[in-house]
Amino acid sequence: MHLKDKKIVSFLPSATEILYEIGAGPQIVGVTHECKYPEDAKLKPRVINSVFDASVMSSKDIDQKIVELYNNGKDIYIVNDQILGDLKPDLIVAQGICEVCSPFKSEIKRAISILGYSPEIIILDPHSINDILNNINEIAKQVDKIERGRKLVDSLNKKITSIRDVISKNNVKKSSGILCLEWIEPFFTAGHWVPEMIEIAGGINGLSRKGERSKRTSLKEINKFDPDKIILMPCGFDIDRTIKEYERTIKNNSSWNSLRAIKEKELYIVDAGSYFSKPGPRTFVGIEVLAKIINPNEFNYIKVPSKSFIKMD
Repeated sequence: MHLKDKKIVSFLPSATEILYEIGAGPQIVGVTHECKYPEDAKLKPRVINSVFDASVMSSKDIDQKIVELYNNGKDIYIVNDQILGDLKPDLIVAQGICEVCSPFKSEIKRAISILGYSPEIIILDPHSINDILNNINEIAKQVDKIERGRKLVDSLNKKITSIRDVISKNNVKKSSGILCLEWIEPFFTAGHWVPEMIEIAGGINGLSRKGERSKRTSLKEINKFDPDKIILMPCGFDIDRTIKEYERTIKNNSSWNSLRAIKEKELYIVDAGSYFSKPGPRTFVGIEVLAKIINPNEFNYIKVPSKSFIKMD
């Protein structure tokens, strides 16, 4: 079989985005319920679904449900046996970074069991910006889109180089302490590639380290760090959903409102689901968003999508 004829099933939204960006969208025959970008991805058969509807649940309820399922050894995602069996994919792209964010190893084993044969499997496990770029090249190689992959990687690297050049030429000092929160109730700091995104954008990351998993934190720890700016980016949420969660949970919390960043009106909300949670091409738009938040004067010229971020009053 020619590589360009491979039928692909994506268990990972960021992989779906990469495949479309390198011109392999027509080869995708199945996706997950979270694969919503680009628009065409919504039309693909859903091979994977969540066991609960997170869209109608609060942050706290989602966290408790995941903990309950995990502690009881139950699956978070369901493989649609009939659809997968009918599609007969040649290649499955999955991930090994977080069993909460996307289908994990158990779903891959289930898929192989359903199919009765072993398709090619690509496991993506990015923890850094360079890992994301390597993932693009790896996928491009597997589907015979090497040149398209290289051009995409080059264009994404140029975004980083452009930002770093501005910081260097203008002698911009990394003086802003930045706290990115990946969950609100309970508080989780943003880990993996996000700390590196902050540093590239000219900020000083707080309460998490490059390449490490997101971790639980508290108002006490946040107060001790005393960030200059706080950015809310709950995993998978857009701005409207985050605002609702913020208003319901911590907007009127006196300890939260005593933080210097909140008193100085340095609270921002970003579209996490599009530009931060999924390690793909749009992550580099996320870096541009952070640059505009951290150093608005120097990066005023950068154009980012509407509703990619807002500053809260």
